[in-house]
Amino acid sequence: MKEINTNEVCGILNEIMEYELAGVVRYTHSAMMATGPYRIPIVDFLKEQANESLLHAQQAGELIVGLDGHPSQKIAKIEETHRHSVEDILKESLEHEMHALSLYKKLLESVEDASVYLEEYARGKIGEEEQHSLELKMMLKDYS
Repeated sequence: MKEINTNEVCGILNEIMEYELAGVVRYTHSAMMATGPYRIPIVDFLKEQANESLLHAQQAGELIVGLDGHPSQKIAKIEETHRHSVEDILKESLEHEMHALSLYKKLLESVEDASVYLEEYARGKIGEEEQHSLELKMMLKDYS
């Protein structure tokens, strides 16, 4: 087994935590802005995503502390497009999930063959992000 680079791993986990916290804000904002006949199920979906982003941020922060790191108090930059149709919200959500997926893949590359626990954590989150991406793609089919 290779040695874990805790500085690198904590850096990636902080990046994940900041991005997941930005997801809380993004999804909460989107839930407030959603309008139209499909508003209620879309708002429920977006609120679920916000709650899950918060949980993911907390989990990443706990791992940072466990690795003797220091969790960031920042959130990632959130682009505001000022487009709030349900289709635009879903497209932006898909972009958000795809970037989150790339961060968890980056973490997996860093911990592979160094920590079974962190590998499994990263793989689990990759699976969740892939599932969210598929859900969003299915939701977007109504708009194509």
